[in-house]
Amino acid sequence: MNNMRMLEQTEEDDAADVTWEDQQRISTFSRLNTRVKALEEKLEGIKQQKEALDDLTTELELADEDEPVLYKIGETFLHMPHTRALKRLERDQQEADHQFMQIAGQVEEIESQMKALKVVLYAKFGKAINLEE
Repeated sequence: MNNMRMLEQTEEDDAADVTWEDQQRISTFSRLNTRVKALEEKLEGIKQQKEALDDLTTELELADEDEPVLYKIGETFLHMPHTRALKRLERDQQEADHQFMQIAGQVEEIESQMKALKVVLYAKFGKAINLEE
């Protein structure tokens, strides 16, 4: 199946010239789009980390308080007292929440920049440019 077609005369006449500034806007939009995708992947990883920490909270609530707990820090597991593990878990949850909020704020800021660029580029190029995924 071939999706190529000839431009109609009216479509050809409507094609706007791409200036250096337009090319810079298009490039900026592309960089921002790539950055947003990377940040969204980080957000997904943090969401999974938060879910794992929530599951751990449930497990620690059911655990015997007199038994030491195996707690993962980085790539290693350490034995620590139940109360210390709870404190560490609370700190890890707060850190994950902070990271999530920080990255979500960055995504929101970048998306607003992308929206402003879309307005300018679609105003000039109309259907001749596709900035949607």
